[in-house]
Amino acid sequence: MTTLEPTVAGGRNKPATLAGGLSSAVLLRATKDAFVKLDPRQLTSNPVIFTTWIVALLSTVSAVAAVASHQPAGFAIQIAVWLWATVLFANLAESVAEGRGKAAADSLRATRVTTKAKLIIDQNTGTIVPTPAHKLGVGEVILVEAGDVIPTDGEIIEGMASVNEAAITGESAPVIRESGGDRSAVTGGTTVVSDWIKVRVTAEAGNTFLDRMIAMVEGADRRKTPNEVALAVLLAGLTLIFLIAVVTLLGLGKFSGVALDPLVLGALFITLIPTTIGGLLSAVGIAGMDRLLKVNVLATSGRAVEAAGDVDTLLLDKTGTITFGNRMATEVIAAPGVRPELALRAAVSASLADETPEGRSIVELGRNQGVVVEVPAGATSIAFSATTRQSGLDAPNQQGGGMSWRKGAVDAVYRSLALDPKLIPAEVSAAVDRIARSGGTPLAVSENGVLVGVIHLKDVVKPNVKERFADLRRMGLRTVMITGDNPVTAAAIASEAGVDDFLAEATPEDKLRLIREEQGRGRLVAMCGDGANDAPALAQADVGVAMQTGAQAAREAGNMVDLDSDPTKVIEIVEVGKQMLITRGALTTFSIANDVAKYFAIIPAMFVVALPALGAMNIMRLHSPQSAILSAVIFNALVIVALIPLALRGVKYRAVGAGKLLSRNLLVYGLGGLVAPFVGIKLIDVIVSSLGLA
Repeated sequence: MTTLEPTVAGGRNKPATLAGGLSSAVLLRATKDAFVKLDPRQLTSNPVIFTTWIVALLSTVSAVAAVASHQPAGFAIQIAVWLWATVLFANLAESVAEGRGKAAADSLRATRVTTKAKLIIDQNTGTIVPTPAHKLGVGEVILVEAGDVIPTDGEIIEGMASVNEAAITGESAPVIRESGGDRSAVTGGTTVVSDWIKVRVTAEAGNTFLDRMIAMVEGADRRKTPNEVALAVLLAGLTLIFLIAVVTLLGLGKFSGVALDPLVLGALFITLIPTTIGGLLSAVGIAGMDRLLKVNVLATSGRAVEAAGDVDTLLLDKTGTITFGNRMATEVIAAPGVRPELALRAAVSASLADETPEGRSIVELGRNQGVVVEVPAGATSIAFSATTRQSGLDAPNQQGGGMSWRKGAVDAVYRSLALDPKLIPAEVSAAVDRIARSGGTPLAVSENGVLVGVIHLKDVVKPNVKERFADLRRMGLRTVMITGDNPVTAAAIASEAGVDDFLAEATPEDKLRLIREEQGRGRLVAMCGDGANDAPALAQADVGVAMQTGAQAAREAGNMVDLDSDPTKVIEIVEVGKQMLITRGALTTFSIANDVAKYFAIIPAMFVVALPALGAMNIMRLHSPQSAILSAVIFNALVIVALIPLALRGVKYRAVGAGKLLSRNLLVYGLGGLVAPFVGIKLIDVIVSSLGLA
């Protein structure tokens, strides 16, 4: 119980995002990094580009040897230059994708504090010793007062304070942090605006939430996802196939009397292997994480983003995700024999100390109907608790006795009043049932131990949410609403929102059980949470989105952190994951089709003189075998540059089934991959031959 004190409500500004656009500084840094990545030790993880690096090096040696022996070297030099350009452009794609993340990491790194903490060495006397933040140990207790920067991560063990977390979230409005509950976690680098708190340190230097954010953004621990590994194996297989195809050309050359220069064969080999997707593969994955960063979501790895794209079941909390969460009082129904004004006055009195949106809406409802109640002198508030599931107000009266008002869950109030269910008035039961079936929440109201009425709280389903769930359903996702409401209320809201299923009266254990059941059926599950009791479910889910304002246990358990603490982000996260997979599939389709087309475009041009029968296939009529090879090498390099924006931006997301999506990709990117080489190589051949380069 607490004595009533006035409270001040703050506003909320639109949060800023960590990721910015492609500034000149980002591009300059990416260009520098592209040259640094020419180090072969950094290329070994990408077999296709590493192979290109080897051939580029051999071509350079060939060009140098030609110059040294005073042989014509122009063609060899051009081949070497464009092969190195191919490697550089692939590096540039990855570096640009990483660039915005590194810029964001720099801004986060600037928020690190080097201030001295007020270490409490004796809890009894409150003795404080100034201590550098980096020397604080886990378990030690520090005092943080108004104006102080919180030196490290911790849990509040005493006190309550208003904290500005703009350095981490971009949100300028301060938030309340207090001991106990799910809002006791504080983050190093944030600032206490008012009051004071005692904080128990929970993270060592170098392992704070800010440090982990920087590591996430920079992708320091980036490892290939399962799909990337599988695709890399496919690309390695295709590279081997084209290597065999090129080697067989040596025999064909001897048979046809065509002398094949090793330089030409090496260049031909590079034009045929899937360098396009090989050069853009990592950029697609990094860009997926960057797109999440733009909406203030941090992913611990590309694996988490990829899992979001493969999610089958989406668990959504009702409050804040499906509904606005600010349930408003719309009416108070009086019990039989109770005047409506008395029932409304009792509801308002029970809500005077309730600072929740629901409590304030009850007071506002009374004011609108002419019932204004002042807080009685000496009144004591009764806070809501999960045990009693009710709140209210106790106050002395003029006769020396006391007045008591309570409101809360219907069954909880019935139990506190020791009411026999058989003796509850039929009118009250009917009102409770009507409110529940309409999707509202009924609250019972009592005065001095007597049931006086029922409050109707109505939550509003967010606009367009039904259409969004329909889009997810077309993509093959199953949506499940999680709520603590009773089954009748849950069913009404689920029907209005258009979700596939719901779990009513859910506990943290119920969430964990549901996730395991879904995974047992071979489905991937995504969910969000913020409480310490959500940590097991967040850790179990394939995609666990923790709220930044939530408990530290939840933030550590999830594989994503939403800096805006907006539960609706889980839908955007799934869409970003889908977009990343779609983009990767589209570019792979384009690249493979591209390679097949280049094979049939170049080979006839190389052997048409020796084998006139190939003339029927030489539809492009390229100027010469040398111009054909040079044009193909140039096209091979430039197509990577042309596709970098698509890899970073992603293929436009469409809520369609897998079959339609596959058909569209084959039509647009498969057909495009077949046509582009014929058009591009021919145009380059015309330019090259007209300039006398080959």
